[in-house]
Amino acid sequence: MSFAIVLVVLAALAFGAGLLFTRFQAVAKKRQLDDALAEARRWVERLAGQVMHLTGTNAAAKQALADASERYTAAGSQLDLARTVEQAGLAKETALEGLYYIRAARVAMDLDPGPALPTDAERARAGAVTEHRKVEVEGETYEASPRPGHDTPHYYPGGQVAGRSVPEGWYNRPWWKSALIGGAWGAGAAVLFGSLFVGMAGVAAAQTWQDGFEAGGQDVFAPDDVGFDDAWDF
Repeated sequence: MSFAIVLVVLAALAFGAGLLFTRFQAVAKKRQLDDALAEARRWVERLAGQVMHLTGTNAAAKQALADASERYTAAGSQLDLARTVEQAGLAKETALEGLYYIRAARVAMDLDPGPALPTDAERARAGAVTEHRKVEVEGETYEASPRPGHDTPHYYPGGQVAGRSVPEGWYNRPWWKSALIGGAWGAGAAVLFGSLFVGMAGVAAAQTWQDGFEAGGQDVFAPDDVGFDDAWDF
């Protein structure tokens, strides 16, 4: 009888310990989520203040502010729907991207760009445009510049788009948007990238783009039914 009682007591203790451990895990996860949400909210609110108080005075600044406003709207929606640490992190990253556009707008208006923003491995790997380039591909003109200008009003903060590095810089058109929306690059992407960036210091993987492969050996091109004209139709 005493042995049975001991077993019952041990089982009760094990059950209680399991409950305590489960509760501890739940509390820890909630704390992590609360911290991640607070961090994301801080960046979203910082972006909100800039979007609401800045007014573009030229084409480049207006375009950058429009892009920042889009990121603010997206980050707010992501934050409202965030139920995990990963989802909160996505909202933070979207807000940070918006703040990169804010910095670009301020630069375009000859204002102090403000404090430096956190960077990441993808942006560092993508590099940045270091000289003005103007090329013609398939009858279309493409320009890239390290500075905003009348002919290069579209800014990109650098990073990965559909698995490929796009360098930070100012462009005459947002040629990366089709891949950003569709998740795949068109058949003319490697030709364009190679023409626009080959030999440019500071731009990573220009040669691999031109060859159609990166270090992992993945094909740059989209499926065969995606044509060049479709990919670059804005």
